Amino acid sequence: MSSLSPLSRRGVIAAAGATGLAAVAGAPAVASAPHGRRSAALVVHNARVFTGVRGAPLAEAVAVGRDGRILGVGGAEVRRLTGRDTEVVDAKGGTVMSGIHDGHAHPMDAASRSLRPSLAGAEQTVADLQKTLTGFLKDSADQEPDGWLVVEDWNPVGLLPHGTAPHHDMLDALPTRHPVALRGGDGHNIWVNQRALDIAKITADTPDPVGGKIVKGKDGKPTGVLKDDAQPLVTRHIPEPSPKELHAAAAKILAQAAASGITTFMEAVVGHDELTVYRSLAETGQLLQRFVPALRIDTDKTKDPAAALAYARGLRADFDDVPGLRFGTVKVFLDGVIEYPAQTAALLEPYLDKDGRPTDHRGELYVSAADYGKLSAAFNAAGWQMHAHALGDRAVRTALDGYAYALRATGRRDLRNTAAHLQLVHPDDFPRFAQLGAIACMQLQWATRNTWTMDSLLPYIGAARHRLLYPARSLQRHGAPLSGGSDWPVDPLQVWNQVRTAVDRTGTDGEGGDLYREQEGLSRTTSLRMHTLGTARQLRMEHLTGTVERGKSADLVLLDRDVTRCPVADISSAEVRLTLVGGTVVHDASTASGRAAATRLARASAGPRPTAFASVHGGRHRGCGCG
Repeated sequence: MSSLSPLSRRGVIAAAGATGLAAVAGAPAVASAPHGRRSAALVVHNARVFTGVRGAPLAEAVAVGRDGRILGVGGAEVRRLTGRDTEVVDAKGGTVMSGIHDGHAHPMDAASRSLRPSLAGAEQTVADLQKTLTGFLKDSADQEPDGWLVVEDWNPVGLLPHGTAPHHDMLDALPTRHPVALRGGDGHNIWVNQRALDIAKITADTPDPVGGKIVKGKDGKPTGVLKDDAQPLVTRHIPEPSPKELHAAAAKILAQAAASGITTFMEAVVGHDELTVYRSLAETGQLLQRFVPALRIDTDKTKDPAAALAYARGLRADFDDVPGLRFGTVKVFLDGVIEYPAQTAALLEPYLDKDGRPTDHRGELYVSAADYGKLSAAFNAAGWQMHAHALGDRAVRTALDGYAYALRATGRRDLRNTAAHLQLVHPDDFPRFAQLGAIACMQLQWATRNTWTMDSLLPYIGAARHRLLYPARSLQRHGAPLSGGSDWPVDPLQVWNQVRTAVDRTGTDGEGGDLYREQEGLSRTTSLRMHTLGTARQLRMEHLTGTVERGKSADLVLLDRDVTRCPVADISSAEVRLTLVGGTVVHDASTASGRAAATRLARASAGPRPTAFASVHGGRHRGCGCG
């Protein structure tokens, strides 16, 4: 037996950097301890074990077998599973629990973003913006004149003084001949200089594409701003990062996620490019988490269910051999976002103007209920699960109407169709989730009182609807199954603040009190369960992961504190000591690589936050792969 903290060996079954999830399949057979008992590969003791199982007795130790599964949960009887070569870790009173299951995130997009400079959604004067961009240009001087300067997370409403309209002249004044593109953090806008317009051959005579707009001045000439589906007129000319660059960036990103305690991801927008990166990572043992890729069905494909299903099946056939991936989910965008000035979330009742008067604008519904129902029925009949982006109450109702149609057509209640985001849900629809067996996937780090929920929203929807923002407890009371997701990198990856904010509706970024905590805040246990077992159920993996039970896969985290009993506000700053996936150590905070990943995570999480919600989450935001 060895007593250690930190781990002194190359992991419990294998070091993640060498083998990743592939180690689970090739794990050695269970050895025998003295007196015929099976010995554990790892025993963590002196812990507060959150099993996630209702009514489970208190436990202070967990044993992990050499097959990557949980061998025992309890007390002294678990410690007796220690053998001569068992790794033993003193939890020092910290929580051991299931790893976090992120039911809606975009880690491959986070990897791509990390390769480019970022404006972090800042509000700046034109002069200050030009100064910032000039600094970025110094790093790309060797790429003059034809290399692109592409900058992420531009705030489309962030030019000061407020109301200043972006124009290519402001970018043309930079000391460069580069084509320059500032990509809105919302994915809804891109702002380019004249050189980029020339490359894209965009002139006063260029018509707006379907679903997009080339913003033009009073003189009829392009200003350099392109919206929605006009953006590809420019972006198709921007070179993509090389496969080697994407692989390296993704490996770092997944190490950061492991340092956060994430053991399973649902990547919410996936196509061939993302799947290719997964394969590359798996081949080098760097696909650290389990992945459920949600294959994006573009809006134009939603009207042809047979073609959409053939597309998804084709991607699955091409990549089903990648270890760590589990296919069977597709993603559809039903609407945009609700905040001013974007206001593209689909509402049942019109938006209000700044003085509280009704307008004739109800947002954008990208797919009709009839089309979504037929699409859902086709995929459900083939055993696939639907995942809908639905922020506004009309989009949520459209998703549920579609799932009701599919249920009538197929009779299948076991697929756990999901609606994500759920910023506004009409009370009539609260009970429908349970009735339809649908999952409510929520990103509750947004449920705070701040500029985005107050200044950019309250005047435009009114107090009655505002009270229903992110109605987590209302949904729970009506029996809706809850799951959690981060929507990273639309927001920084702050897993434990996300867990905390679901409870206190304040989080680290709340201003001036909570956002309807009494009405919509969840219990601590409910929040922990929705981010573990709840999401495992969403992803149809609860037989394998999501709770700490004998026989389940050892997808576990060890924290530096007891998040089941510490002050709720202290959950935000919880740090992960160990993360295991299938018994394999994928993060060890005591190692050099673990410290490096944790440092990158802390730096990213502590970065400046955008000052306007629309700058990070407007329209068909790029974080969700839209636009």
